[in-house]
Amino acid sequence: MADHQHGEMDITSQEIAFNGFIKWVKNGAIVSICILIFLAIFNS
Repeated sequence: MADHQHGEMDITSQEIAFNGFIKWVKNGAIVSICILIFLAIFNS
C-alpha cells in the first residue's frame, strides 16, 4: 500500500465547485430576503 502524503492531492476542481455552491447559496439567500421584504412592505 502506498504511503499517504497529506496535502499532495490536486483539489482545484473541488475548490471551484465549492465556490460555485457558496455563490449560489449566497445569491439565493439575498433573493429570498428581498422577496420577504417586498411582501412585508406591500402586505401580501
